[in-house]
Amino acid sequence: MGDVRQLRDEHAAAIAKASAQEPSIQAVALQATTSASGKNVAILELPTVTLTCEKDHLVIQEHTAATKKSRSCCPVTPSRRLAPGSVPFYNILWAYITPDRNYLRIDFAEETSPKKHQLIVRQLEFPLPSASLQGAREREPLLSPPSIPPVSAATLDAFVARVLDLAYPAPIQRRKRAWVLVNPHAGPGGADKIFEKKVRPIFEAARMPLTVVRTTYSGEAVTLAQDLDISEYDIAIPCSGDGLPHEVFNGLSKRPDARKALAKLAVCHIPCGSGNAMSCNLYGTHRPSLAALAIVKGVPTKLDLCSVTLQDGERLTSFLSQAYGLIADLDITTEHLRWMGAARFTYGFLTLAIRKKTYPCDVAMKVEVGGKEEIRGHYARGVKGAESDVGNGEASGDGEEGGSSDGEGEGEGEGMPGLKYGTVNDKLPEDWEVVPHEKLGSFYCGNMAYMAPDANFFSAALANDGLLDLITTDGDISLWKNINLQLSVESGHFFDNPLVSYRKVSAFRLTPRYQDPNGVISIDGEARPFAPFQVEVHKGLGLTLSKRGVFEAPGPHGWDKVTTTERLMA
Repeated sequence: MGDVRQLRDEHAAAIAKASAQEPSIQAVALQATTSASGKNVAILELPTVTLTCEKDHLVIQEHTAATKKSRSCCPVTPSRRLAPGSVPFYNILWAYITPDRNYLRIDFAEETSPKKHQLIVRQLEFPLPSASLQGAREREPLLSPPSIPPVSAATLDAFVARVLDLAYPAPIQRRKRAWVLVNPHAGPGGADKIFEKKVRPIFEAARMPLTVVRTTYSGEAVTLAQDLDISEYDIAIPCSGDGLPHEVFNGLSKRPDARKALAKLAVCHIPCGSGNAMSCNLYGTHRPSLAALAIVKGVPTKLDLCSVTLQDGERLTSFLSQAYGLIADLDITTEHLRWMGAARFTYGFLTLAIRKKTYPCDVAMKVEVGGKEEIRGHYARGVKGAESDVGNGEASGDGEEGGSSDGEGEGEGEGMPGLKYGTVNDKLPEDWEVVPHEKLGSFYCGNMAYMAPDANFFSAALANDGLLDLITTDGDISLWKNINLQLSVESGHFFDNPLVSYRKVSAFRLTPRYQDPNGVISIDGEARPFAPFQVEVHKGLGLTLSKRGVFEAPGPHGWDKVTTTERLMA
C-alpha cells in the first residue's frame, strides 16, 4: 500500500510541476500499474484530480494548481463542492460517463454525521478532457491546446467498469430487481415517509428497478407473495417490523413451487417497526438508510426456515423465533404499546418480572449440540465456513460441508419439504429428549441472534447450520436475579449466564401443562393458539442478503479463541 501512495504522490508532484510551467489543462491518462506487493492499481488522471482504485477505497487527490484556478471542477451534490479524500467502494452506488461524454459521475452514500447514523446520496462530477478543454478555451482563448491527445472512450469505459467491479465484487449482484412492500402502520408508524425519504434515493442511485406495493391490512402480504411472478424479481423487501417478512415467507411457502420460490427470491428487510430483528441480524443496524445500503451490497445467504405445526392441522413457516412463557407474554401483551417503539419491551418486562409468574410445560427436543463449549466450537466452524464461501465469490452456505440444503435437489420445483418428524399430533419420536418444567420462566427458541436492537439472546445462532438455538430459564427466581439476567442480554454475557440453559436442536415439541384462556404462544412475534406445537428446521431452505454471509451478532464470548487442543494439533 505504501508503494501505491508513493506512486500517487509522484503523479501529483509531476502534475503540479507541469501546471506551474504551463497553465494549460493536462492530458488524461489511465494507467494499470502493479505495485511492489503485486496488487493491480487503476489510476485515472483528470484535469483537476487523480482517481486511484485501491483495495477498499477510491482515492481522490485534487491537483493543487487546478484547485486554485477552479474549485468547481469536482462538485458534489447536494451541498459539498470539493471532493472527499476517498470514498469506500462499499458506499459507491454507481459510476458512469454522461451520454455527451463530457463528465464522469459517481453516485455514493455518505453518512450525514457519525451520531445521526443516516446516509444520504451524493454525487461526484468530474469534467472529462473534452469538456475541460472547451471550458478553458472559453475562459482563456489565447491558450494553446494541449499537445497530448485526450483519452479514448474505451479507456474511460474500462476505468468505470473497474470501479463498478470493485464496488460490486462477487457474489454481489448489481441492479437487483426489487419487489418492495411498505406497511404504513408498522411500529410507531411512518414507514411510507421512511421509505420515500431515506431508502428509495439509495435504491434508485444504485439503479435498482423498483415495484412498490403498500399493504392495507394484516395478512395481505401472504396472498401477494403466494401469487407473485417470481421471474420478475430478484429480492423482496418488506419495509416494516418483523411481521411483514413473516408474511412473505409464509406466502412463498404456500406456493406449488415453494422450494424454487424460496431459493430464488431473497427476502430482505428495511426496519420500520419496533423490533426490527431481521435487519439487526443481517445488516447490524436498525437504521433504514444503513439497511438500504447493506441490501444494495448484500451477499446472497442461505437461511434456515422452520415448519411449525399446530393442533388444528395448520402448518406455518417461521424465520425468527418461537416463544412461550415470559418472553411470549412480553412480545404479545405489549402490542398496544407499539407507539413506544423498542421501549415497550423494557416496560413489559418489568411489569411481568415483578409477578414471578411460572409456566409449567413439557419440552421434547432433538438435541444436536448440548454443552456450551461444544456450541462455541460449532459456531466457530460455521462462521469460518461462511467467510470462506463469500471469499470464494459464492453465496454463503454454497460451500458448506454439512450436507445439502432442504431447498436443493430433485424436488426444487415442488412444494415445501416433507416433515421428517411428523406433526404435533403424531407420536413423539423415541430418540427425543423430554424435559419437564414445573416452574418455567421463559422458553425461547431462535433462528437468528438479535431479537431486537441490543437484545442478542441467541449469540451462537448461524444462518444456515440447520439448527435452532433453544434457551430456557426458571421463573421462580428473585426480581433482582431476573433483572440481572435481562441486563446480561445487553452486556453480551447472556450465553454464559449460569441461569440460562442453552442447546442447539433440529426439532422440538412444547406442551403446556394447563389450558390458560389468557395464555400466549408467539411465532415470529405473532400470537398463535395456546396449545401444543411442534417445530422442525429446514436447512438453508430460504434465501436472504447479509453483509458478510453471517449474522452481525458478535457470537459467544471466546468463540474465536484457539483452544489448547487446537494449538497442540496445529
